[in-house]
Amino acid sequence: MTYRPEIRFLLNDQEVRLSDVGADDTVLDFLRIDRRLTGSKEGCAEGDCGACTVLVGRLTTRGLVYETVNACIRFLASLDGCHVVTIEHLAGPNGRLHPVQQAMVEHHGSQCGFCTPGFVMSLYALWMQVPHPTAAQVETAIQGNLCRCTGYAPIIRAALAVSEHGTPSSDYLTVERDRIAARLAALKDGQRVLVQKGESQAILPADVDDLSAVLSESPEATIIAGATDVGLWVTKFLRTVSPAVFVGHLDGLKEISETDGSLTFGAGVTYSESQDVLARHFPHLAPYWDRIAGWQVRNMGTVGGNIANGSPIGDTPPVLIALGASITLRKGDARRVVALEDFFIDYGKQDRTAGEFVESISVPLDQPGRHAAYKISKRRDEDISSVAAGFNVTVENGVITAARIAFGGMAATPKRASHAEAALVGRPWSEATLQAAADELGRDFTPLTDMRASAEYRLKVARNLFRRFWHDQTGDQAQLKSA
Repeated sequence: MTYRPEIRFLLNDQEVRLSDVGADDTVLDFLRIDRRLTGSKEGCAEGDCGACTVLVGRLTTRGLVYETVNACIRFLASLDGCHVVTIEHLAGPNGRLHPVQQAMVEHHGSQCGFCTPGFVMSLYALWMQVPHPTAAQVETAIQGNLCRCTGYAPIIRAALAVSEHGTPSSDYLTVERDRIAARLAALKDGQRVLVQKGESQAILPADVDDLSAVLSESPEATIIAGATDVGLWVTKFLRTVSPAVFVGHLDGLKEISETDGSLTFGAGVTYSESQDVLARHFPHLAPYWDRIAGWQVRNMGTVGGNIANGSPIGDTPPVLIALGASITLRKGDARRVVALEDFFIDYGKQDRTAGEFVESISVPLDQPGRHAAYKISKRRDEDISSVAAGFNVTVENGVITAARIAFGGMAATPKRASHAEAALVGRPWSEATLQAAADELGRDFTPLTDMRASAEYRLKVARNLFRRFWHDQTGDQAQLKSA
């Protein structure tokens, strides 16, 4: 098959073409070392602190969309067909400060300055979408940006005041949007892309069918969607990921549909892209989704990747298992559907053969039960779960007729609490019934002790979530708070 031996993208206002690109080359290293755009900083090299934040624009079915991403764990090869905007591009004529920067100055939003470029880029992205945000919207936008100096209050005040200094309608990315979109469209040629540096090889399939062909040719290849986990394999564990097959650009893995009583979304749909439609059908997931990492990671990370990775502390599997989700696996032209709960076999082992990939996720829409999603972590925002749980309990005439309850962080895999479920079905809907079910968790799980939580803490928290579920469903918050 013919292929294009270079990636092509826009960097600020310049077109870039590169052929000497390895699978593990990061965007941040390219910006700082190759292009001397040193405004983006490396603070953590794991997508946690936000100092490296840049905007990446890409053409979608909704037009040209810009999102904040972590340059430290975003791989260079994935930029094909994109527009990268760094803080250096915000300066106005004669070096005049951008409205976001001016607001940060006037409200003393910067002290040591190391984190400031990342904050500015996150606030810039928010301002372009919501010129007059609420404090809550600002806090959500900067979940993925950490600061050790200001205490955040000056930054939030600056964010609320940006529109006093300008309007998005006159911003470069608005004025030049049509021209940039045309330039990006011209870069697309529908070809497979293959670039290489030494022995390190990166492949971008032309479409989903080509992805299937690539994986048939190279079943040992590392599939990379958002790189929010694979990025750390490189930056923290120095693992080799070549040959790497990048899939984040594939429109065929970005589709979301509602057919045959199910909500189905492609494995390449990000957390941010799935959030609104999931919240519309399953409102209990809205606050839970906001607690998955930070904005940058939600813009990069995919639900399919979170599932395929198989981590026992992944955020999405417990709540999706509770909703009875299934996944479609593809190898070549063959597809098979697997219940999500059956996909996870053991720690680091999933029901997926070499060359097979997760193509889509489906969630039944007819869900009459009582639902809840809980995440317990040391830090409320942008932290990995110690325990995650999804509850789905059906009550008819005061009796529990069905129950699906799943936990993450409690075993080697995301797993249903089968003994607890059995203790619920056929029993009256009451706090006593839920407590009796909670007491069965010791038969369902034997948690581990690690840096995030002890085994005893995990088990106690999981049991207490049954009590929380009761009070959340009955509205008895006063009793819960006084207990």
